[in-house]
Amino acid sequence: MEFLIAFIVGGAICVIGQLLLDVFKLTPAHVTSSFVVSGAILDGFGLYDKLIEFAGAGATVPITSFGHSLLHGAMEQADKHGFIGIGIGIFELTSAGISAAILFAFLVALIFKPKG
Repeated sequence: MEFLIAFIVGGAICVIGQLLLDVFKLTPAHVTSSFVVSGAILDGFGLYDKLIEFAGAGATVPITSFGHSLLHGAMEQADKHGFIGIGIGIFELTSAGISAAILFAFLVALIFKPKG
């Protein structure tokens, strides 16, 4: 049952993204930014953790989870270290994802020739 719930929630997030692209004619950059900000806002109100408890990977895999991780880490470290903790917390929880994105982008750039 948990797989079905994760599939439905993750699919619903994707449907929202596709509707933003098709109906509202937003660019992929706008949709990605909107999802990161909405994940951060939901985490600010304490709702994203409840969504993760309910949907599991259906809520942790989409890009909204990146916004959740950014804010969650920043707030957690800000409580411990004050203002400097905001920067520490942002990179503490998301450094693996950012590093992987940079590494794979570099490798793809070495292999493929750009169109421009």
